[in-house]
Amino acid sequence: MATGGTSQGEWADKKVFTTGEAAQICKVSQQTIIRCFDSGRLTGFRVPGSKFRRIPRDELIRFMKANGIPLDPLEGGKKRILIVDDDPEVNELFVDVLSRDGRFDVETAMTGYEAGLLTESFRPHLIILDYMLPDINGNVVCERVKGRESTRDTRIIFISGVVDQSEVQELLDSGADDFIKKPFDVNKLVDRIASLLEVDRSG
Repeated sequence: MATGGTSQGEWADKKVFTTGEAAQICKVSQQTIIRCFDSGRLTGFRVPGSKFRRIPRDELIRFMKANGIPLDPLEGGKKRILIVDDDPEVNELFVDVLSRDGRFDVETAMTGYEAGLLTESFRPHLIILDYMLPDINGNVVCERVKGRESTRDTRIIFISGVVDQSEVQELLDSGADDFIKKPFDVNKLVDRIASLLEVDRSG
C-alpha cells in the first residue's frame, strides 16, 4: 500500500522521500528506516519546524546499493535504452522495435558527445553503441561510462560491421558486456538485451 498516495510509477521522478516511502521502496519497516536515519547510516534532513525526516533520492540510492537492495522500484518499471549510432536508419529501426516491445524507453544519439550528455540526463540501463562514431571511437565512450561511479553499472552492447573478430576481446576488455556484428537479427538482439537487463522476453 503506497504511503501518502504515491504510486510506484511516480517514484521514478521523485527527488525527496518520506521515511514511509523509503521503507516501502526498500521493503523494510518504517522503524528500520528511522533507526538508520537517526544513526547516520541513512542521511537526509528534517523539515524545518518539525520532526519529519526527509531523504534525498541520491542518498536513498547510495543506501540501497550499499545494502544490496534492488533499485527497481525507483526506476518506474520500463528499462531505459540509449542507442548510439551515426546511421539514422539504424536508430530508427531500434526505436521502432524497442518502443513496440513495450518494456523499454528509448533515446538515440549520433555522436559520442551526445551519448555522454544523454548518459548523464537519461541514465540508461543499457547502451547499444556503434564502434565507429564521427567524433570518437565507441570504446572511449564505453571506458568513460564504466569509469564513473554513477554510470558504471550501465550495460553496454557494441555493434559494428567493421571490427575484426580479433578486436572483439579488446572491446569487451574496455568494459562492454556484449558484441554483435552487423548485420544482425533484431529479434535476437532484443533477446540479448532482455537477458542482460534480466527482464522476461515479451510475448
